Amino acid sequence: MRQSNWEEVMGAAMGPVARYLRSLPDRSVYRPADPGDIRVLVGGPLPEEGSRPEEVVAALARDLEPFVAAHASGRYFGFVIGGLHPAAFGAELLASAWDQNAGLYAVAPGVAVAEEVAAGWVLELLDLPLDASVGFVTGGQMATFTCLAAARHHVLRETGWDVETAGLQGAPKVHVVVKSERHSTIPRALRFLGLGDATAVEVPSDDQSRIDPEALERVLADLQGPTIVCVESGNVNTGSFDPFGAVAEAADRHRERGNPTWVHVDGPVGLWARASAGHSHLADGLERLDSWSTDAHKLLNVSYDSGIAICRHPAAHRAAMSVHASYLVQSDGAARDQMDWNPEFSRRARGLAVYATLRSLGRSGVEELLARTCSLATRFADRLAASGRAEVMNEVVFNQVLVRWLSPDGNHDALTDRVIACIQADGTAFFSGTTWGGMRLMRISVSDWATDEEDVDRAIEALLRCTG
Repeated sequence: MRQSNWEEVMGAAMGPVARYLRSLPDRSVYRPADPGDIRVLVGGPLPEEGSRPEEVVAALARDLEPFVAAHASGRYFGFVIGGLHPAAFGAELLASAWDQNAGLYAVAPGVAVAEEVAAGWVLELLDLPLDASVGFVTGGQMATFTCLAAARHHVLRETGWDVETAGLQGAPKVHVVVKSERHSTIPRALRFLGLGDATAVEVPSDDQSRIDPEALERVLADLQGPTIVCVESGNVNTGSFDPFGAVAEAADRHRERGNPTWVHVDGPVGLWARASAGHSHLADGLERLDSWSTDAHKLLNVSYDSGIAICRHPAAHRAAMSVHASYLVQSDGAARDQMDWNPEFSRRARGLAVYATLRSLGRSGVEELLARTCSLATRFADRLAASGRAEVMNEVVFNQVLVRWLSPDGNHDALTDRVIACIQADGTAFFSGTTWGGMRLMRISVSDWATDEEDVDRAIEALLRCTG
């Protein structure tokens, strides 16, 4: 075997890594940059001659580090991006060093079992059916895709159509029902699956972006045939939760009328409310539905990337995802082959970081993390509202706050955009914007396990400076 100087490569990487992690409390959270400036440092033609690995790693760390957004700083509040739990970081180091192709038990037995255990812990923590199936995927987009692929299989199978072998041409029409405030990953998944986003039937949402259950009932009453309904646990803007009990009742009545029906819950953030004693009531009734998608790299603070697809009907999940080939060594059921539950063939040992983070936090640690981040969101809302310079536009029920900055001249949209641009350039904290209810608003997503009261207060002081 050819030997490499692994110690020099690790030294070239770990020195900058340690300095970066130590800098998080004080470093600028974000640095606006021109892409041309970065291309000058890392671009150019492909070299004719190579360089020593440790030299490449050292140059990469030197050139890109100034442009790294400090997601794990405790003061990054944009886009619902989680921080980095130390156990996840350590597990990722192992996963990278071991470099396991974690698709089959036969290829990587150790990480396959660790992922199997992590799947069971996730179901237990979220109080979902313990016999549900779990797939560890790249993020919420592919988790939703995986669940809706299982849904497509299930509702068509009940009509006698095998979509995996026969495709969609000539298949019974699958009705897809979505709400007006759906996340953009839903229509994208529908496009991937050949169901089409423009053909989905839209149900109106209320003033907090929750689906209207009476309108859903009326829509379903007019539909006949296989049906997929998509609802949401934790709206991307308001953080609101759909009325899952009422949705489950409507779906049951639709089934009783002879229509194969599947209800999917998109919950990249809000599904974790099930693990918090103070917030689990927000997701009551969710366990009655058919599939759930979430992210571990948001509120759980697992390293990127880490999404989770969960299905009440494992047979549909597996039928939609699995593949067989003569050269593969596949389990006879005694072990878990990860490729049966996700759309990837080759894949990194993604579940290892979930396992490590859950083992490090335990049930009580997860609950404390959720309680603290949600409490800090309330701290943001209360203090900004009390300043008289901002209006909180949503009911703050979880980790999400929507803020409108109030301009004396009445041009609140323009001031809101100026405050967002100012705080991003300032570097004390990072916030992102959105358009909701016809207004330009600032989104505050408290998602980092490292965030504390001092981080929130520093961010508020910087925001108020930006309004001056």
